[in-house]
Amino acid sequence: MEVKPKRRNAAENGETAEDLASLIGNGEDLAPIVRHAFEMRWPETLLHQLKIIVKKKEVEIEELCKTHYEEFICAVDELRGVLVDAEELKGELSSDNSKLQEVGSALLVRLEELLGSYSIKKNVAKAINMSDNCVQVLDLCAKCNVHISKDQFYPALKTINLIEKNYLQKISVKSLRMVIETRIPVIKSHIAKKVSDEFNEWLVHIRSSAKVIGQTAIGHAATSRQKDEAMLERQRQVEEQSISGLGDFAYTLDVEDIDEDSALKFDLTPVYRAYHIHASLGTLEQFREYYYRNRMLQLNSDLQISSSQPFIESYQTFLAQIAGYFIVEDRVMRTARGLLSAEQFDAMLETVVSKLTSVLEEQFSLMDSATHLLLVKDYVTLLASALRQYGYEIGAVLEAFNKSRDKYHELLLEECRQQIVDALANDSGKQMVMKKDSDYETNVLSFNLQSSDIMPAFPYIAPFSSTVPDVCRIVRSFIKGSVDYLSYSVHSSPFDAVKKYLDRLLTDVLNEAILNTIHSSSVAVSQPMQIAANITVLERACDFFLSYAAQLSGVPLLERPQANLNSNIVLKTSRDAANLALLNLVNTKLDEFMALTENISWTSEEVSANANDYTNEVLIYLDTILSTVQQILPLEALYKVGSGAFEHISNSIFAAFLSDSVKRFNANAVMAIDNDLKVLETFADEKFHSSGLSEMYEGGSFRKGLVEARQLINLLLSSQPENFMNPEIREEKYNMLDYKKVGIICEKFKDSPDGIFGSLSNRNTKQSSRKKSMDILKKRLKDFN
Repeated sequence: MEVKPKRRNAAENGETAEDLASLIGNGEDLAPIVRHAFEMRWPETLLHQLKIIVKKKEVEIEELCKTHYEEFICAVDELRGVLVDAEELKGELSSDNSKLQEVGSALLVRLEELLGSYSIKKNVAKAINMSDNCVQVLDLCAKCNVHISKDQFYPALKTINLIEKNYLQKISVKSLRMVIETRIPVIKSHIAKKVSDEFNEWLVHIRSSAKVIGQTAIGHAATSRQKDEAMLERQRQVEEQSISGLGDFAYTLDVEDIDEDSALKFDLTPVYRAYHIHASLGTLEQFREYYYRNRMLQLNSDLQISSSQPFIESYQTFLAQIAGYFIVEDRVMRTARGLLSAEQFDAMLETVVSKLTSVLEEQFSLMDSATHLLLVKDYVTLLASALRQYGYEIGAVLEAFNKSRDKYHELLLEECRQQIVDALANDSGKQMVMKKDSDYETNVLSFNLQSSDIMPAFPYIAPFSSTVPDVCRIVRSFIKGSVDYLSYSVHSSPFDAVKKYLDRLLTDVLNEAILNTIHSSSVAVSQPMQIAANITVLERACDFFLSYAAQLSGVPLLERPQANLNSNIVLKTSRDAANLALLNLVNTKLDEFMALTENISWTSEEVSANANDYTNEVLIYLDTILSTVQQILPLEALYKVGSGAFEHISNSIFAAFLSDSVKRFNANAVMAIDNDLKVLETFADEKFHSSGLSEMYEGGSFRKGLVEARQLINLLLSSQPENFMNPEIREEKYNMLDYKKVGIICEKFKDSPDGIFGSLSNRNTKQSSRKKSMDILKKRLKDFN
């Protein structure tokens, strides 16, 4: 077991020696092999192999020397010869070196002097460059100081930025660089403070100037509105004349160069300067925030209502301040781009719209005058128009007027109510007399009240009293106020709303006031007559009111509505009420005259040849009244009054027979009343035909009003009164008579006069027959009732 390893080691050693010899022969590195032998703990083996290799090499060297011995000897001899030559060369070199050293010493001195000069030149050039930099920097510093002394801050900052960027790091003089580095922040701070102070002064100045700026802009808007309205009025006149075919027209275009008012040329230089300065300082974002915050504070302050004076006295200043504020901000946003963003401007606008709407709604709720509401509304619409020229809408503010329009019209209606009541109270109740054409134009033509296009002769007595033109002016003023309030709002055309409120004025105010006047206890006969005449004219004026409202509302002539106002019907009803009140007053007066029937001798022994006293009084009164009515009222009204008066007379005659004071009457009294009736019937026919009513009411007459009294008298004077109970005859001759009333009257009818010999006066056959028939009638009526 021990022999085998030795053989194996010997074999391995032989292979290792050969490998080492090969490696050494190839000149390779033996370090890995040596390291491996020590790692494997075979150093003795490796040493042994190396010794073997050495021995082999020594043998090879000896063999090689033996082979080249003679050549080696020759080489040694040549080498000795070379040594001799080398010694000679060395001596020559030493000699040459000594000579060279002698010559080069002088040149070396000159070289050192040259190198020194080069160093000095370089230092001088460097010093000159440093001086140039310092001179340039100092020159820029001097320029900066000049700019600052002249308040030219932006060029000063540009100069400082140039120093910092291009020169500061090149300054080799430490003390100078430190001074400049120390002064730059101080200068920037100084500039920033100066600019901020200037900008703050501008904030104060622009706020105080905003009112004037706003007033100027609103003034321009008002002028523009007036021109637009004048143009629309000319256009309306041209359209009306064109439709009526009055001839050719020349159209002109008015072109006016309007220079911008000096108040609108406000200075924004401090803003621009501050903007650019802060941009140069790198603090632009802080400046934007500072600008927006301070302007918003000013805006909120401007939106505060002054408590020291009423809103109606301060609203123009209040609104002008807001207008001026936005005009300034619009200019800032358009010219100082980036300073104020669109979002920030929209936030300002939303703040104003919200606050202004709230303020207006609150103030409107406190106002008790339509005039004040209209003044504020008009100025706010001018504010909206002024801002619209800059591209900004505040429609939400105008909505506040729409919410308050009912209150405005309630106040306006109340004002008109008082004016109308005063006009009615101050009316003389007499027809209006116009002495010259200017009066006619003012009171008639201006309201289209004329019944003819022909100018009347003067003095002209109008069918109406002074109330009519007074009321027309009040209504026209109401229409103007209503259109003014509803115009320039969110609604395109105010006509429908104006028409609605106009109907309310005529129905709830005018008509009510007229009815109150009619129903007042102290009304004379002439007053309802004149009121009825006035209402007739006012009905005709309603067309003018509607046309005037359409005209002011901007409705084209061809598109104007043809329908009437609803108040026409109400006024017609009031006219009927006035006619009824007139008739009642006439009847009341007639009652005074008809009371004279008490003086009639109901049991007279003979028939009077003349009419009773009351008849003459009635005729005189009716002639006066009906003539007056005919002058100022339509024929329809005349017919109603006349028919009603005669019917009332008929009823009064009938009532006289039914009166408890009349215990009995005879045929002579009936004949006397028959004579009265004939006189009244004749007058009724004459008046009916002379007034022209016969042409309007064919077959009609005032006589029909007396038919009941006539049928009663005819029955009492009839030879056969018992025929009243015959249906056919009664329908033909006595259809207006009532059974019960006829029965009462017939019971009082005694066909014999009072007196001792009364029975002897009625002994003829005819009278006896009539009396017998009357008795039959009385009996039959008694049985019927």
